[in-house]
Amino acid sequence: MTAIALLHPDDPPDHFPDPACAARSPDGLLAMGGDLTPERLLAAYRRGIFPWYEEGQPILWWSPDPRAVLLPGALHVSRSLRRTLRNDRYRVSVDLAFDRVIDACASTRAATGTWITAAMRSAYLQLHQLGHAHAIETWLGSDLVGGLYGIALGGVFFGESMFSLETDASKVALVRLVRLAEARGMELIDCQVATGHLASLGSQLMPRQEFLQAVRTLTAAPVPQSAWRE
Repeated sequence: MTAIALLHPDDPPDHFPDPACAARSPDGLLAMGGDLTPERLLAAYRRGIFPWYEEGQPILWWSPDPRAVLLPGALHVSRSLRRTLRNDRYRVSVDLAFDRVIDACASTRAATGTWITAAMRSAYLQLHQLGHAHAIETWLGSDLVGGLYGIALGGVFFGESMFSLETDASKVALVRLVRLAEARGMELIDCQVATGHLASLGSQLMPRQEFLQAVRTLTAAPVPQSAWRE
């Protein structure tokens, strides 16, 4: 059995073990403990590591192998989604309702358990205020009906969660994210763990070592620093 590293809050923010040491079962579990300060979270993402745990558990840090990713140029837009995009049923915004998106992502998963604990919510709101976390919002009239949020570092967008209350609402948000990524020269969207929903949109599996190399290179790359809000 792989030993799981224990992090302490007073450890340096970048004090993470090599992701190659992550457990095979459960896939990618690397460490536990530490804290959710902006410095530690950003250090984790730059190393291909993310936090995921439920209320009552210690903070758990993961780096699964393989990794689900979406290359912007590989986005698959189905015929029905193209119709949705053409009919202008939805309005899409960026960073106008970050707190509402993260709350909606948590509430739509409340019945089965959510990793968006109160501490996680506070941590990502702080990252948003610092300009690192962003949300794409889908509106039907004045109602927020879909969206997603994640972290942007250099040429990578690390997706965290998405929700949908209407047909195609989260997919519309993802299409906008991909267009924004392309406009900013971002080359990789991290989807963390594979799902059928993401696969239908063009996500693919990337071996962890290849993913980590891409993250090291792309998070160090300069990208336009224009405001995200639209």
